[in-house]
Amino acid sequence: MLLYILDLVGVAVFAISGVLAARDRELDVLGVIVVAAMTAIGGGTLRDLLLDRHPIFWLTDTTYLVVIIVAALATIVYVRYRPAPMFSLRVADAFGLALFALLGASYAEAAQAPALIVILMGTMTGVTGGVLRDIVTARVPLIMQREIYASAAIAGVAAYLLMQALGLPQPVAFVGGVIVVVALRLGALRWNLHLPTFR
Repeated sequence: MLLYILDLVGVAVFAISGVLAARDRELDVLGVIVVAAMTAIGGGTLRDLLLDRHPIFWLTDTTYLVVIIVAALATIVYVRYRPAPMFSLRVADAFGLALFALLGASYAEAAQAPALIVILMGTMTGVTGGVLRDIVTARVPLIMQREIYASAAIAGVAAYLLMQALGLPQPVAFVGGVIVVVALRLGALRWNLHLPTFR
């Protein structure tokens, strides 16, 4: 039940980030909701396909779609009357990245995948929605830039597995992994940290 609630929270957060990314692209309301939906369920859809989890989660539980639509419409109304600061997109994206990366890792762990696959699956779940959002809104995906993004997800999932190996309960390790991802992502934005570039 806890994972399900967190999954819905992650969907809502990523839907919000999708709306914020689409706000200056002159899309109609339907277009904005489509961007929000792609952002919110893109990573989870890829996760389910790779883990052979059928049917895909949002095809049998329409609660996900309802959460996306409500979150998107509420955000549209909010930014119409109180424009959100640009940094809010990055904050929403950081929390969505963290939740989805750790959720993807948890599902891979439940499928008894090896640790390396757990890290890979968590990272892919976390970044795929953001990649789709950025491509559709004509932005260079964050994962392709110098910013600490996918590496934050990798570090968070690795920390999650390490904390469990040290004997911490799974829920505590989950929260710890989320904190690592968010701290790395927002810290990198705050202090302009990035990975070295290949020359």
